[in-house]
Amino acid sequence: MIAFSVLAFSFSFGPVIQKEFKYKLQEKGIVSEKAETTPDFSVQEAEAQKILEIQKEAQSYGVTSYFSVVIPKIDAASNVIANVDPGNRADYLEALSKGVAHAKGTYFPGQTGTVFLFSHSTDSPLNFARYNAVFYLLKKLEKGDKIVIFFADKKYVYEVEDKKIADPKDVSWLDPENKGEKLVLMTCDPPGTTWRRLLVTAKPIISTNP
Repeated sequence: MIAFSVLAFSFSFGPVIQKEFKYKLQEKGIVSEKAETTPDFSVQEAEAQKILEIQKEAQSYGVTSYFSVVIPKIDAASNVIANVDPGNRADYLEALSKGVAHAKGTYFPGQTGTVFLFSHSTDSPLNFARYNAVFYLLKKLEKGDKIVIFFADKKYVYEVEDKKIADPKDVSWLDPENKGEKLVLMTCDPPGTTWRRLLVTAKPIISTNP
């Protein structure tokens, strides 16, 4: 009977006693009450939805959101092949047969440095398929024109700052002392030749980071 009474008392008053004891400890700073938390699924869902929207936007241009470039003004859109060695002819020719090349050793969108993309140009629309001349109309770009880069399911928008013709051996635009992010697009000039290089430089104005 005594054991039964003790057991009944524990079941009836045990939780109350436990709460009182815990409260006393908290008052003395011995233990702290941990607030119950639940995952903020609304934030996660919003991020997932943003990524989906970016993927769909890239697809609407016929490219992926993994790495691609879109230039609305000249109706240019292409996937980008990352880390292509511009000094290795076999390497870059293979890459350029598939899309625009990202120069190995340069930065990626969202990083503090120069993002360098290059592509063939050509002298005839009949050669577009052969040369994959995505940057054929790059010369039409002017200051203020927009360039969109999709990278790792994020969207980056750049604004053209400058355009110039350079010697093939001129690499001053890759000056490491030039701080901050910039985008450089390069192709041959005149189209279909290797005489000179057409360089378009742009600065970042918008980044979408879900």
